[in-house]
Amino acid sequence: MNLPNSITLARICCVPLLIWALATNHFSATHGQQELVAAGIFLLASLTDGVDGYLARRLRQVTTLGSLLSPLADKLLVATAYIALVRYAPALVSGWIAVLIVSREFLVTGLQSVAVQEKMTLKVFEIGKFKTAVQIVSVVAVLMAHAWPVWKVAGTTVSGTAIAIGSIWLMLAVSLISASVYFSAFWTEAVRQSEQRSKPKPFLVNRPGGENVRAR
Repeated sequence: MNLPNSITLARICCVPLLIWALATNHFSATHGQQELVAAGIFLLASLTDGVDGYLARRLRQVTTLGSLLSPLADKLLVATAYIALVRYAPALVSGWIAVLIVSREFLVTGLQSVAVQEKMTLKVFEIGKFKTAVQIVSVVAVLMAHAWPVWKVAGTTVSGTAIAIGSIWLMLAVSLISASVYFSAFWTEAVRQSEQRSKPKPFLVNRPGGENVRAR
């Protein structure tokens, strides 16, 4: 087990910790402590996403196990966060939004798995990284708004609830757009490969004297 894969496994281990932080009654007596702990766990786990990939490339330790575990860990973390928030903060995160987000995550993962198996190159222009950043912001914003509905920033009162709801809608829009980009890229690559396979392949005809002629 190399270092990048160990970091990925640590991210997976953060999933039950996040569930515990949002479900336990241990923090009920202290206002905001539960939300801060949950946000800290989620942020720490999310930041390791870039670390394991960077180390794998830098140390030349890219493995098949790591390639499979890393996206799986990301999907588990995101799915767990939104499903837990539906119960923890139902006024901020609706159930149908969580269903769409979780469905998007696993559908795109399925496309990526097929693409790897078929040796496809999906050109998505880094939209996945932007989507991940928006998801992190939305989860943290919801947790903070749940504890502090009103924020005071530079002497000005700001509605934390409005920011959290706005970030959720932005996250939903970016997630659906990124899903359509993945589907479009997958379809384009699948059509291109299908056209290449349907073209007649050249074959060699043996001539007397040992020379081969390419025929079409």
